[in-house]
Order: sequence, then structure tokens, then C-alpha cells
Amino acid sequence: MFWLHNVPSDQPHKPPTPSSTNRTDAQGSKEQILSVTVPNPQACAVIAESWRFDCYPESRAVVTREMCEARGCCFIPVSSSSTSSSSSSPSGRHGIPWCFYPEGFGSYSLVSVNDTALGEEGRLVRDTKTYYPGDIMTLHLEIRHETNTRLRVRITDPSNSRFEVPITVPNATTKADSPTYSVELSKEPFGLIVKRLSTGTVLLNTTVAPLFYADQFLQFSSSLPSRFIYGLGEHRSTFLHNIQWTTLTMWARDVPPVEMTNLYGAHPFYLAMEEGGDAHGFFLLNSNAMDVALQPAPALTWRTIGGILDFYVFLGPDPSSVVSQYLEVIGSPAMPVYWALGYHLCRWGYDSSNATWDVVKSMRNYGIPQDVQWNDIDYMQRFMDFTYDPSRFSTLPELVKDLHFHGQRYVMILDPGISSTEPAGSYSPYDEGLKRGVFINDSDGNTLIGKVWPGLTAYPDFSSDVTHEWWYDNLKRFHEKVPFDGLWIDMNEPSNFLDGSTNGCPSSSLEDPPYTPGILGGLLRSKTLCATAQQKISVHYNVHSLYGLMEAKASASALQRIAGKRPFVISRSSFPSQGMYSGHWLGDNRSQWKDLYASIAGIMTFNLLGIPLVGADICGFGEEPQEEMCVRWTQLGAFYPFTRNHNGIDMKPQDPTAFSPLARTAMRQALLLRYSLFPILYTLFHHAHVQGHTVARPLMFEFPGDVKTYGIDRQFLWGKGLLVTPVVDPGVDYVVGYFPAGLWYDYYTGDSVPSKGEVLRLQAPLDKINLHLREGVIIPTQRPNITLWVSSGQPLHLVSALSEDGSASGDLFWDDGESIDTYETNQYAYIVFDVTQNVMTSQVLRSHLEATYITVESASFYGVKAEPDRVLVNSQDAAFTYRANQVLTVSDLGLNLSQNFTISWM
Repeated sequence: MFWLHNVPSDQPHKPPTPSSTNRTDAQGSKEQILSVTVPNPQACAVIAESWRFDCYPESRAVVTREMCEARGCCFIPVSSSSTSSSSSSPSGRHGIPWCFYPEGFGSYSLVSVNDTALGEEGRLVRDTKTYYPGDIMTLHLEIRHETNTRLRVRITDPSNSRFEVPITVPNATTKADSPTYSVELSKEPFGLIVKRLSTGTVLLNTTVAPLFYADQFLQFSSSLPSRFIYGLGEHRSTFLHNIQWTTLTMWARDVPPVEMTNLYGAHPFYLAMEEGGDAHGFFLLNSNAMDVALQPAPALTWRTIGGILDFYVFLGPDPSSVVSQYLEVIGSPAMPVYWALGYHLCRWGYDSSNATWDVVKSMRNYGIPQDVQWNDIDYMQRFMDFTYDPSRFSTLPELVKDLHFHGQRYVMILDPGISSTEPAGSYSPYDEGLKRGVFINDSDGNTLIGKVWPGLTAYPDFSSDVTHEWWYDNLKRFHEKVPFDGLWIDMNEPSNFLDGSTNGCPSSSLEDPPYTPGILGGLLRSKTLCATAQQKISVHYNVHSLYGLMEAKASASALQRIAGKRPFVISRSSFPSQGMYSGHWLGDNRSQWKDLYASIAGIMTFNLLGIPLVGADICGFGEEPQEEMCVRWTQLGAFYPFTRNHNGIDMKPQDPTAFSPLARTAMRQALLLRYSLFPILYTLFHHAHVQGHTVARPLMFEFPGDVKTYGIDRQFLWGKGLLVTPVVDPGVDYVVGYFPAGLWYDYYTGDSVPSKGEVLRLQAPLDKINLHLREGVIIPTQRPNITLWVSSGQPLHLVSALSEDGSASGDLFWDDGESIDTYETNQYAYIVFDVTQNVMTSQVLRSHLEATYITVESASFYGVKAEPDRVLVNSQDAAFTYRANQVLTVSDLGLNLSQNFTISWM
């Protein structure tokens, strides 16, 4: 639905337009400039503090009245004791802004609008210049009603092409026939209001502040329907963002995770909850450096320094649907190879291949599960890609051969920086790279040289297909020497130990734009490449935050070509659509309890950003962990979708074999527990791949009507029904967790835990992580072993958590674990389980050879209210046990997974 009007009825205030005057420049042409009128103080004072939109966002110093009023804005200093904010700096930079837009600040007008095949298009005109250079005075507006739950809006320069993010998005050809949203347009000033038809909730209202569209400064604001907003990665924060004057900056940066800092990736997507439990999403398809400012109105402001305004609104209405709709645009995550879901072990500082090998052997000797062994940069010769040290790592090929013999895998690190100082003819990756023109150039067209671990380095331009081929050729040659199984791509923001290059960076508006977002270091080139560096598709200014995505795409493609199997890639830097090519780890954390806790928000956030294969360095990368903390972290890490223990150089070993027998046993139990749950975890990744679902899931996703779940980030779910409540504090033998209303069951015992929506205290000795099953779910588990290759062939055990009415359901996806596109080519098995009225049925919806080797060994039913007299398996009497806590177990079934069966009791 679509409406056009002059002033929206729900607009907080009507902005009139400042007057303008003409100025003649030296060439005799006329240019309109802003004729500033100092706002009326009384009119300024009536604007509520929470609705004050910052008119001086670029200032890092004190904003004076003179500076503010020179822009035609209101100036009202706010005391730190203001009741509206607990934080206000002298400039308002980190609190209520002292300098803010008045009613009537100049913006664009909608001067024409027409219907199109997909929606509407219009022309926006600005009458006066702003205080940023390069104003684009006329804009083209395009509104596309792409689906009933997806709206797309593009605002572009009709006279000049501008950079657009080169990821593939759907190309809608027909207009949605029954959209769940309405679109209203304000003409003077221009504004866009999007509402949910079913409730009338305003999802987007851009009339709350003026629109800016200059060459290097694009800004728009919108109200939010509530304070509950999530996403906007990558930042270290709580899962639920704080909207009390918080600014989140996006510009990929190599920095250990700290609060209020732009980290490794850039994800301009948020999910917001509405009153009543509905949810919607918003995605700004823009890769330039940007700030997202949150304020308690509630409202937010987008500020980006390039590209175009191209954004989507997703209508959900539930949180899971919002994520699925977002992934329909950016691409669903790849189905991981099965061993990716095992336990990974790594450290920087093994010192030799034999030392690495010794740890693997020790893990085997203690019977501790391990699927993958990694090496950090110390395996390389002088830290150079595609080499290994012939003195310290001479037995690396033999180590990899041994891993493969034991059903294990090997992953190595690669950094993008290619050494540029080796003698000519001695290091082919650089020599060939120069010949083939694969490296990023400086603004003069010469190879840009930075500095990373090997010393002076050149950087491959992964925006070029030629570079992808060069990357593949080098990986293939190295694979012939060391048959690695996966890649860890690090330092790919890209990181640089210098600011820009060895020659610095030229003076340019690209290097020092009129507005620089709040990035660490204050300069776009801080610890990375010059913004003016030249890449095939654009200057680095536009594509910097895409570097990790483009390298991941090249790496996944190369591995698939080399091995003919699903590629395994873990990347530090990321951007929307990254999940199609790689997973992610949360960076160089520290061995502290707060890092353990923060990792939960991290994995939940990246799941809603479309990268479900995510985890943090278990036990921490920097510093040395306490034994208790490492045990608790291993228990939590066993439920990361991606599970890796990794620590830094010069630290004591922190693999499970390095600790006391008590701690080692607790870690082993946690990892065996993960391996036993592999069937459900693998099935969850299938649903992520096919349907865009989350794997590690916030409670809010399953209980959107329960506001108490909205801020929970000390617990999470696997799928819809396995609740994980880890210990994240030191020195305790209990944990407190919230249980949404309903019936829950202790996973280990089957004891029922009814809840009316309560916080419960749970016993948590050092060797236990609390798990609970939600009523109504069935999960398949498996007898674990020390590798997933062995575990995945073991018999299944089905656990049914019955609802009050005795019902439950679940499913299982199964294939060979490594072939490409098994779902797309129908090379898989899919089985659904259902319990109704004392009868479990297993229905094989699709069969595949791999499933014929698997048997169902046993089944447990939690919540069987009365002891049965008989249990029948395929109409034949079967032995069973029934415990006083209402758990029915049937063993020794020997049922073939690929055939339908029934289990009933009476």
C-alpha cells in the first residue's frame, strides 16, 4: 500500500526549509549556499533531549555555540547530571548532543513521483547547499515492493554513477501482490514512512531528521519502534545493543576485541523487536566507512562516506523469518563439511611440526575427541605464505599424512601479505604476482608495499579474477607438498603494521574525507592500506571492508577445485554474504571470564548475520587461563557452532592434556557430549543452508512474545529446543538461568522442569554444563568417539521431550558429509520423527545410501505420565524400562534408519 502526503501525522515536528542565496564564483557560475539563520532558542528548547539529532557528529573536540550556530543548528549544553542521560561529554559526542538540528533544517523535497512495474520512483531536489562539500542537489528515488515481506529503497545520483557493493542480490521482476507493509511519502520535506499493516507499527520514519546526500557524506535517520535492536556487527557488546547515545562504527580493523571499537568485520544490518513480539530487519547495502548512532528516542542515524543509499526492510514477522528474509538477499550459508563441526586445536607457538604432532598423540592417548589440528604462522619459513620451515617443520607432510590415517584433518593459516623483499626468482608467489598484476597498487599505479609478519609485503587484489587464479595456483602447488584440508585466512581487514604504505599516502579527500567515522586511530589508513590504493573494481576507499569477503570467496573456490569437496575456510574479516564462503572466529580475545561471557553474544549475533559457523578461541588467545576458567570455557565452547581451542605465543599450553586429571576429564566429557550431539548439530546446519535458520539461537527467537528473553546473552539455544546454560563466572558450583513458560526437561536425567517464565538456580559442579530440552522436541544423538568419522557411523539414540499432551517432533538430515551440493542434487537422506498419542513414527522422506549403514539403537521418552504395560516396536513386543521421573527407555532396537518404524506403548 502507498500514500503520498505533505506532512505525516506521526512526525515529531515539521522541518521548514532554510533560505538560500546565490554566490558567483571566479568562473562566473552561480552556486547556492546555505544562508544560516540562528534558530529560535525557545523553539530549540521544546525538542526533547532524546529526539535531538547530532548536527556536529564529526567533532572529536568541544563544540562551541559559534561552531554550532554557523551550521544553523540549535545549541543547548547539557549537564552531566541530566535526567535524560547518564553520559554526556562536553561536546555531547558521547551523550546528548549539544548541537542538534532545529525544526526546519533544510532537506530534500519530493518534486515528482510516478508508478513503476515494481513500485514507485520519484525525484528529490535540495534547494540549498549543506555544510558538507559536494552536495548532490537532485536525486533519484526508487521504491521496489519486491516481495510481500521485503521492501527495497534506492536513492541514487541520476547524473553520475557511484560505487555499489558488488554482491549478488535478487532481481525482482514483479511487484508484490499482498505486501504486509505500507509506504507513505512526505513531499516537503522528503521522508519515508514504512508501517506494518497488521498492527500499524511504524518500522521506519525518515522524517525525524534531514537527509544528506553529498559526495562523501550520506546521512539519514529513522525512528525505531522500540529499544530492542540487535546485529550491527562487528562489535564487542552485549547481544542487545545499548541505545543510550551509542555510536557503532563499521570499517574492518585488526584490533583485539574491545568495546566501542570497530572490529574485524562490517555488517550494516539490524533486527528490531516491536511491541507484541513482531520483528523486522533493516539492511543498508553499503561498504564504505560508516557510523550508526543509536539514541533513546528510540531512533538511529546512518552516516556513510560513500556509495549510495540502497536499503531493505524485512517484515518477518518473527525474528527467525527476518533472518531468513535477509539471507534471501545476501545468500544462505554453505553447508559445512562434517569434520568442521568437530573439535579443533591450535596455538601460535608449537615451534615445530614434531611438537604439534606430540599434542595430537597426547590427545589420542587420553581419548579426547579431536578432528582437526591447526598451525599458526610459525610453520612458515620466515612467515612467508606457501612455504614451511625446512628445519623446524620438516616433518609437516608426515604429520598431515598421520592425521589423515587417523581420520583427522589439517588446517593452516594464510595471511594476505606477500613478502616483497626476497631475491628475484626465489619466491614465486611474489614474482608471479608481479607478472600477472595481482597486487593492489598505490595511487601512482605502483605496487603498494606495506608491512606485516614477513616484513615488507604486497597485497593481492581479490577483487580481480586474475588474482583468484593466482591464489588457486599457489594453493595447488603447496597442497602437493602438504595436503592441507582447510584454510584459516587471517589479517585480512587487511592489516598493515604501517599506516597506509612505506611511502605514506597522498593528500586527498579520500584519505582525509570531510567526515571520518569514529574508527580506531582516527584515519581510514590507520593500520591498513591507503584509501587511495587502486583495486580492479574501485579505490580501496570503497572496498576496504570487502577484502575478507573477497579473499574468502577466492579461498573457498580454490579449495573446492583442489579437493573436489566442500571447502573449509575460517576468516577473521567478514561482510554480508560471507557465510556462503567461510565461517568466522571472534578474534584475538583474552583469557578472562568477561571474554568467555562476551563470546555468547558474539556467536548469537553472527548467527543472525548469516554466518552460523562461528566461535571464539576457547580458553582465550592472549594471557594464560586459570584451570577452572578453561574447563568452563571448554564446556561452553563445546556448544559453539565452530569449536576451536587456540592460544598465543609464549603462553603455557592450554589444550585439554595440559591440565590436571580432574580438569582433563571434565573437558573430555564436554567434548564427547558435543560429539554425541553431532546429528542434531549437522541437521541444524542443513536448515541454515536451505532455509536461512540460525544454529546457535537467542531465546528471543523462540519466545518473541516474552520480553524477558530480549536481553538474555548468558544462555542460548541450539535450534528450537536445546537450552544451554553455561557457567560464566568464577568460583561457583551453580548457575542461574531463565526458563520461558512451558515444560523443560533436564537433558541428562529427564527430570521435568515446569516453568511459568522463571529464573531458576541450577546445580553446576565443575564437570557439568546444564542442558535442558524444551517440550515438544525430538533430537537424534549418537554414541560418540574421538573423531566424527567414527562417531558418525555409530548407532543413534532418539530423545523425545513430550509436551503436556504427549506430542513431540524432530528430524534428521544425513549425507556423506563432504560432497558438494548434496541437497541440491538430492544425494541425502531426510527423516522426520513424530510422537502423538503414545506412538512414535519415523518417516523416511528421502533415502540415501549413507543412511542405510546407520541404526537406531535406543529411544528415550521424557514425560511419559504413567508406566506402560507393553511397548511395541513395529507391532512386536519389546523390553523397556520406566523410571519414577517419568522416563521411558527402549533399548536394543537395531532399527535401520532408512526404513520407517513405529514405537508405541500402552
